[in-house]
Amino acid sequence: MIVTQKLSPIDDATLEEIGFTWHTDSDGSKYVSDELVIVKQDEADAYYEATNALYDMYVEAAEYVIANDLFFDLGIPFNLIEVIKKSWENDVHWHIYGRFDLAGGVDGQDIKLIEFNADTPTALFETALLQWGILKANNMDEEKQFNNVYEAISENFKRLVTLFDDPSTFEEHYDGWKILFSSIAGNDEEEATTRLLQQMATDAGFVTHFDYLGNVAFDDEGIYDAEGNPYEYWFKLYPWEDIATDEPELATTLTNIILNQKAIILNPAYTLLFQSKGMLAILYELFPDSPYLLPASFEPLEGVKQVEKPVFGREGANTKILNADGSVLTQTNGEYANHKKVYQEYVEFPKDVHGAKYQAGVFFAYEACGLSFRKGGDILDNMSKFVGHVIE
Repeated sequence: MIVTQKLSPIDDATLEEIGFTWHTDSDGSKYVSDELVIVKQDEADAYYEATNALYDMYVEAAEYVIANDLFFDLGIPFNLIEVIKKSWENDVHWHIYGRFDLAGGVDGQDIKLIEFNADTPTALFETALLQWGILKANNMDEEKQFNNVYEAISENFKRLVTLFDDPSTFEEHYDGWKILFSSIAGNDEEEATTRLLQQMATDAGFVTHFDYLGNVAFDDEGIYDAEGNPYEYWFKLYPWEDIATDEPELATTLTNIILNQKAIILNPAYTLLFQSKGMLAILYELFPDSPYLLPASFEPLEGVKQVEKPVFGREGANTKILNADGSVLTQTNGEYANHKKVYQEYVEFPKDVHGAKYQAGVFFAYEACGLSFRKGGDILDNMSKFVGHVIE
């Protein structure tokens, strides 16, 4: 059972002062829980080890997908295949950060992979900053958490230049390359997340700038802000699959930019392979004995309770929980109904004394670097709550 510790929440005015404006959900309830999950040190260590092992498996699985031309199986849009291959071939296309969603890990329950949000993961602001603020506001030891997300991502930005070398050599190799950060105008959460990443890159030593996605210009020779200034790197908090389907001309231009080596895009196009939930089936095919994987397939599993997911669904949309006989136990609506489906054996999330269910999220930036939780029901959707943690 999940054990929690009650705390005094940070008031809305203070949250807004630090840029956290999405503190209240559409039903009027608070998005951030007034409790912390109590985690033991060995449980935090297990989350760290599991996440690192899973990332290595994803890398091997991506190589397998590319080598065997399994893009269709993952639902990858055809107009991104070339840029995915190109970004995979060269280490300069560095994966900055992602977030693994995991079941179990507390109260003796095995850690199981639910999915990997590798391209545009949210809950970064909450995990990297807010958890620290919650502990401090409640006069608790801020160090008693598994959370060095801010420092880890800052260091990983340095690896854009140093790659596998020691990131402390960044200044020796940095030659003034600039990063443009972009999100869609009008979305406070996405903009705050993007500006936080910009600050991390600035702390790392990069020259950075922010511009809304609608102001950014592109041609085959590069990427430019609204003033026409070119950038060597572009970070976009905008999903690759949406670029492929909603902006096909941009997908073509970005492919040419990468092929012509005019700029590097973050997160790289190959993270769409990781983002696809179809990788759950590939992973289980390659690593059936892994203690971190649940049985998964592109076809319904026989005789077991299972979850049907669209390969590119987000926030729990268009997800079904199926009984062993295939009947629908519960489901959610959304905009991803026409996406290819993958089936994963159902696993019970750990519960608290009130019956609420918890999913762990572990951020990855070169290595596992931070833990937080989402609390909700059988399917965690956009009404689930953010819950911090404290190490006992």
